[in-house]
Amino acid sequence: MRSAFGQQFDVPDGYLNTASIGMPPVAVAEAVAQAVRQWRVGAGRSHDFDEPVAVARAAFAELVGVGVERVAIGSAVSALAGLVAANLADGATVVVARGEFTSVTFPFAAQAGRGVTVTEVELSEVPAAAVGADMVAVSAVQSADGAVLDLDALRDAASRAGTRVLLDVTQAVGWLPLSVGWADAVVAAGYKWLLSPRGAAWMAVSERLRAELTPNNAGWYAGEQPWGSTYGLPARLATDARRLDTSPAWLCHVGAAAALPWLASLDLDKVRAHCVGLANELRAELGEPPGDSAITVVDRPDAVERLTDAGVVVSARRGAARLAFHLYNTEADVRRALSALRG
Repeated sequence: MRSAFGQQFDVPDGYLNTASIGMPPVAVAEAVAQAVRQWRVGAGRSHDFDEPVAVARAAFAELVGVGVERVAIGSAVSALAGLVAANLADGATVVVARGEFTSVTFPFAAQAGRGVTVTEVELSEVPAAAVGADMVAVSAVQSADGAVLDLDALRDAASRAGTRVLLDVTQAVGWLPLSVGWADAVVAAGYKWLLSPRGAAWMAVSERLRAELTPNNAGWYAGEQPWGSTYGLPARLATDARRLDTSPAWLCHVGAAAALPWLASLDLDKVRAHCVGLANELRAELGEPPGDSAITVVDRPDAVERLTDAGVVVSARRGAARLAFHLYNTEADVRRALSALRG
């Protein structure tokens, strides 16, 4: 058992795979387990899950720096990005980062039949390429290697050009302090750095984008009063971003409601310093320059095999080992990884 930032974790030694799956605090796992126990004996009620959905929604809004009225819920980044992509005008131009995670790019590429074109550029070139494009779709932190986007440069370029921006913060929110209310859409999945069950995702939308979006996936939960809009017409959709909601995966939001408010209450500058500090300790010992990300890669042919054999949990990405350091990791994890890599 480890203690970190006021929570207890059952995280095993050498777990450096948060970029794939985050480890929940004990309290989060217990909240989900209790909800499962109630479900098992028929004690759960549909209305009981409204509060966890609202609590997690508000905490996500705080984490990304927007008002809660701007946040819609979903189940996955690709579905939320797909809603934005489906509402692009025919012939729209979209800029993405080369090698971007496909949950960000595929929804836009799927619009090719309507003349939508998607252009890949290097991550460092995204801000400049925003000028003249209709939309930029990009991750704040790249999944494959942890590269951090220059958010200020993109904000300034998009503002000058009037370009819409969809920002995926899945690999950033939870360790990187964010204030991205300037973006038209901010999407994230909860099962990585937000330490929640898979199946909860969120999207914060600007007022101008919300006015342009047709809520193609609207169901009863998108209603102004969800429990009063379960039958019949006319459509009675919410006037804020909740009109874009899809029906929540209940148990996932129970976990998110326990995890996100705690994360939002932390000094995220300290969280970033901790996570990036551990990643930089590993980089320094390997003779590499310091970075600005909690994710680092070791590009050696046998890195994944060596680390895995030593009980270090990492991911293989583009032939390299991807190591991710979150708030529950310690210097002992760094030393274990170094020992494995040095043989």
